[in-house]
Formats: sequence, C-alpha cells, structure tokens
Amino acid sequence: MSIRIGFGVDFHQLVEGRDFWLGGIHIPHEKGALGHSDADVLLHAICDALLGAACLGDIGVHFPDTSAEFKNIDSKILLERTARLIDIEGYKIINIDTTLCLERPKIKPHIPAMQQTIASILQMRLKDVSIKATTTEKMGFVGREEGLVAYASVLIAEK
Repeated sequence: MSIRIGFGVDFHQLVEGRDFWLGGIHIPHEKGALGHSDADVLLHAICDALLGAACLGDIGVHFPDTSAEFKNIDSKILLERTARLIDIEGYKIINIDTTLCLERPKIKPHIPAMQQTIASILQMRLKDVSIKATTTEKMGFVGREEGLVAYASVLIAEK
C-alpha cells in the first residue's frame, strides 16, 4: 500500500466588513478574512495539503484567484472538488491534522462544528479530523490581529 503525506498553509488578512468563515462555518466577529473566495484559511490549507500529498500542485493551480468562477465561492465547494481529485487519483484520506493561528475570536467553542463540516464533506470519521488553535502571544501580524494562518497535514493512502 502506498501512503503519502501532504502539508498545506494559508494566510489571509483580516478586515472589517467581511464575514468570517473558518472551517466551513460562519463565526460572528467584527472582522473577516480578505480574499477572492470566502477566504476560509482552514479549508484552503487542507486543500493544499491534499493536493500536495497527491502531487497535484496547489490550490491556485486548480482554483485560481484570477478566475471569476471562484469569486466569493464557498470554500466548502473547493474542498469537495479537491476530494474528488484525490479520489480520481486513486487515494483515500486517512486523517487530517490542522492548527489555526489567530488572536481572536476564541476558536475552541467552534471546533466541533468545524470538524463535523469537514468530516461530512470528506466522508471521514469525526475522530480523523483534528483542529487545534493557538495565538502568537500578541507577536507579529497575527498578534496584531491583522491576519490569520492555518496549517494542515494530511495522510492519504491508495484505495
């Protein structure tokens, strides 16, 4: 059996006047992530990790931010399409481990809903989707609440 590991990362600025989407759910906050799509950094990092594990390039190759098709698109659709690409390549997703870096809002209360959303889209067991969150202790652009970062590692295996 062939197994592969993938790693993804995504960054977005935080700005006023945008909805805040994270892990496929809307989280009430005075700022939202700025981007061509809904700017869901967690789902974007997962997409990149999956695409990388299967040697299929990155999210920008498949869903370019220069395309009107993806303007304001729900990132759950991008994750679903990524999962199809992984399936076509003959792989199944074993597990996902992610870390979010942001100062506010507190993410812990939202983790179960994010896990459920991601597990449902990817047809995985809930316990195979890990989401952790941390701050940067007020350091850097994340600490100043100018942006946020998501990291994702995935394991895929041949079916």
